[in-house]
Amino acid sequence: MHPARKQRLIVVIAIVILSSVAIGLLVYALRQNINLFYPPKAFSANEVPRNVRLRAGGCVSPGTVVRSEDSLQVVFTLVDPEGSLEVNYDGILPDLFAEGEAAVVNGQWHDDNIFYADQVLAKHDETYMPPEVAEAMNNGEKHEATCAEMSYGS
Repeated sequence: MHPARKQRLIVVIAIVILSSVAIGLLVYALRQNINLFYPPKAFSANEVPRNVRLRAGGCVSPGTVVRSEDSLQVVFTLVDPEGSLEVNYDGILPDLFAEGEAAVVNGQWHDDNIFYADQVLAKHDETYMPPEVAEAMNNGEKHEATCAEMSYGS
């Protein structure tokens, strides 16, 4: 093989290997940070993977918010028309978090059927509901639903 061809072949092989490594690392990093959304209905039907990072959302069921007296731990239930999800959160809740309002939580669903949240997001004004929550509450129909329109049966 001619030395110039051999040198070009080595350069091309090096570029292919480095590109493959870069793409592999990118895919690995994105896999670690993906955050899938599930409504409470999916948790009730046991359709959600356990012990992986994900996002859930629904309406905070009135009368279910229980705050610990000696820590920042809060337990509450998120509901939609077809299911419910018990959430355990240890931290400061957003100012706009309230019973009967929409909320989205990030965390993991464990084998004890409790969602352990590390972040709670609440609506930012009185008419807003996260699009994922509104769509889940209306069975896929695009319509701005509110938690006040929903009945809170479990």
